[in-house]
Amino acid sequence: MEAQKDWGKLIRRMEGLMRLKYFPVALKMLESRSELGKVPFLRKPAHKVTLCQLIGQVRSFDWTVGADAEDFLFPSCPSILGLCEIPESHKNGTFRSIVWTATREDGRKMEASIPRLPTGKFEAVALAPLAYNPFEPDMVLFYANPAQMMLLINSLQFSRYEVMQFCCVGESSCSDAVARCFNTGKASLGIPCYGERRYGHVQDEDLVMAVPAALMEKALHGMEALYRRGVRYPISFAGVETDVAAQFPPSYKGLEEVMAKVRGKGAPLLVAVTGGIACGKTTISAMLEKLGAPLIDFDLIARQVVEPGTDGLAKIVDYFGKQVLQPDGRLDRKRLSDIVFQDVEKRKKLESFTHPPIYEEFFRQVEAITQKDPRAIIQVAVPLLIELNLTYLFDVVVVVYIPAEEQARRLAKRDSITIEEAENILKAQLPIDDKKPYATFLVDNTGDLATTKKRVEELWEELKKLGKSS
Repeated sequence: MEAQKDWGKLIRRMEGLMRLKYFPVALKMLESRSELGKVPFLRKPAHKVTLCQLIGQVRSFDWTVGADAEDFLFPSCPSILGLCEIPESHKNGTFRSIVWTATREDGRKMEASIPRLPTGKFEAVALAPLAYNPFEPDMVLFYANPAQMMLLINSLQFSRYEVMQFCCVGESSCSDAVARCFNTGKASLGIPCYGERRYGHVQDEDLVMAVPAALMEKALHGMEALYRRGVRYPISFAGVETDVAAQFPPSYKGLEEVMAKVRGKGAPLLVAVTGGIACGKTTISAMLEKLGAPLIDFDLIARQVVEPGTDGLAKIVDYFGKQVLQPDGRLDRKRLSDIVFQDVEKRKKLESFTHPPIYEEFFRQVEAITQKDPRAIIQVAVPLLIELNLTYLFDVVVVVYIPAEEQARRLAKRDSITIEEAENILKAQLPIDDKKPYATFLVDNTGDLATTKKRVEELWEELKKLGKSS
C-alpha cells in the first residue's frame, strides 16, 4: 500500500498555488477489504455512513478512513463504487421517486444515468489526505470555489489541450466526480448535490473535481507555467468601468503587427532552439548552422543591446545607479543579477529596458536573412524561451535534452564546481523535464558527439520537410 512517489511534495505545491481551504483527498479502490488493515492510521466507521460523510471527514478533519459495503447506510453509495449490486427498488425508480423525481419512470431514468464502477471488482475504498502520502491513489478529489476550479481546468488544458466536458446527474453527484473519473480516466468536475451539503459539510460556493492520479503532475506543471505567465489565484480585479487595455499581456496587443515583423520579407521557418544550462544547446546550434540554418543568438543580442553607448545601458544606469557598472564602463552583469534575483519588480523593470531592443534586433536580423532567402530555415537560440513565454513567435520548438542528473554532472565539470553546487544552480531554474512538453522536436544529447550529430541530421531533414510544406 505504500505510495510510489512523493505525493506530499506535489500536492503541497498545488495547495499553495490554489490557496485551498480543504485537504485534497486521495481515493483508492481496494480489491480486498483486508487491504484496509494495511493503510496506516485508517479509521473504520463506528456507524452506518454515506460516501460524502467519509470524504468530508478527510478533507475537513484530515482523517484517513475506509469502508466496505456493510459500512454504508444505503446501497446508493456502495453501488456507485461497485461494492454491491443495485437493488430492484432502485432500478425500477421507486427509491428516487420518493423525493427526487415526479414518477417512477423518471426515477428509473435517473438511476440508469448514474455512472458506477464495475460491480464486484472491488470490496472496499480508502480515503486520506494526499499530503500524507498514504498510498498510491486512483484519483484525487479537490473541493474548491469556481475561480480555483477554473485555474485547475486551465492547468490541465495547458499542454495536450482538449475540451473538458462535464455532466450532472443531479442527486448522487459524487458519481459525476468519482465514478466518471474512474471509468473515463479523465478529470471530472461536479456540482455537489443536496446530500453532499446536508451530510458532507460541502459549502454553497464549493465545486468538486476528481483528477486521475496519472494527470496530477500534468496539472501541477500547467499551473506553475500559468503562474509564471501571471495567471494566479486569487484573481485581482481590473475593474468593470476602467480601461483594461494595460492589464492584458503585451503579446495580445498588436499581435498581427508583431507576427508580420517576425516573418520579415518572406516565409521563413522559424526554429527556436532551447534547453537547460549545460545541455549542449551551443553544440546543436553549431551543427544546424553547418547544415544550412542561419543562427540568431538571443544571448549575443542581449549583450549587444547593453554595450557602452546604447540606450539600454543608459536606462539601466539611470534606474539602478552606477553601482552596476564595471570600472571600464561596461555592465557588471553579476552585480545586476544579484540585485534583481530576489526582487520581481526590479527584474521586470530591467526587462522593460532590455526586451524591446532585443526584439527589434531580432526582427532586423530575420528581415536581413529573408531578403537573401525568403524561405530560409532560421534557427533562433533562446535559452529562456519557455520562461519568457516566447514560443508563440516560432513555428518549431527544439528542446535540447539531457537528464537532470547528467545536467548537474556536466555543469559541475564545465564550471569546475561540486555536484552539490551545480544542483543548487539548477534548482533556481526551470527544470529541464518541465521544458520537454513544449518541444516540437526533442534532441537527446546524452550520447557521444557522433550520436548527437546523427540526431541533428535527422532533425534537419524533418525541418526541410516542414519548410517546404509551410
